[in-house]
Amino acid sequence: MSRSSLAPLGRSFARGVDVALDRAVAPGYTRIGYAVRRALPGWPADPAPGALAGRHVLVTGASSGLGIATAAGAARLGATVHLVVRDLEKGGRVQRELEAEHPEATFRLWRCDVGDLDDVRRAAAEIGAGVPRIDAIVHNAGVMPPERTDSAQGHELSLAVHVLGPILLTELLLPSLEAARDEVGYARVVMVTSGGMYTQKLRDDDLEYREGEYKPATAYARSKRVQVELLDALGRRWSDSGVEVHATHPGWADTPGVTDSLPGFAKVTGPVLRSAEEGADTVVWLLAHAAAVPTGGFWHDRRPRTRHYLSSTRPSADAVARTWAWVRDAAGLDGAADPS
Repeated sequence: MSRSSLAPLGRSFARGVDVALDRAVAPGYTRIGYAVRRALPGWPADPAPGALAGRHVLVTGASSGLGIATAAGAARLGATVHLVVRDLEKGGRVQRELEAEHPEATFRLWRCDVGDLDDVRRAAAEIGAGVPRIDAIVHNAGVMPPERTDSAQGHELSLAVHVLGPILLTELLLPSLEAARDEVGYARVVMVTSGGMYTQKLRDDDLEYREGEYKPATAYARSKRVQVELLDALGRRWSDSGVEVHATHPGWADTPGVTDSLPGFAKVTGPVLRSAEEGADTVVWLLAHAAAVPTGGFWHDRRPRTRHYLSSTRPSADAVARTWAWVRDAAGLDGAADPS
């Protein structure tokens, strides 16, 4: 049997291993799953050197963990990277460290509390005036408060940081994203989500988590479920602006978000947690993908993934529509109907 006739069998085997890793969760989400997938036939090629040269990439939550790794990865590929942080002092330290490690790259620092919609509006005005073209936004800022906490506008904080703030910031920066569309044909928005959302259904009846005992990890996963379920609505809303919107989940990565918020989990899984760079790999790869990608993808380890493994988490179209209507209202969007 020739090598060419064996190739389909190799790809089929690789796909089977890939799916098995995903379904098994524990091995697939660790550094073991990442290493195995990289070694399998068909692993998508790494971005070419300079793949992001001349591009402007905005990264929220850029002062720790996955945010730093994403910023560094984009800088290595030639992008001008805009670090969006809540704490300017901490962000400044990170910027100086990145500049020392990547002296050929350009980093700019911006302050924004993504969970505060008034601050999002202020920051968007500053960024929009200072950056007329934005090729990509990575919504990486995250939070897992130990008890139910309200944002400045009175929304449950996880939902404000992971859903309302990112959507509003993108909406306000559409003119800069449209400039990228006019230059290269598309702009790209990436929501960094979590595999934990697989455990949660869309709670359109209690988006603010006011009912029952508040559990931080559950609140986090619920808000990430909202991110993923709104991909299609966001894709339709932003399509005329040439904006693709995607979500990626990093697997289990060794970041402050895990070690600080889930110390027990981090202690048990520590030896097999992914590095921040491995967790950010798919985000950087997607940013550097040189052609338009169908909007609305949910990605992990450079592959589109299913949004549901449990039938019980599949929402009705009405539930998604109610959630989208609530988000538009809460974020202060114009409420215009989605293009069909």
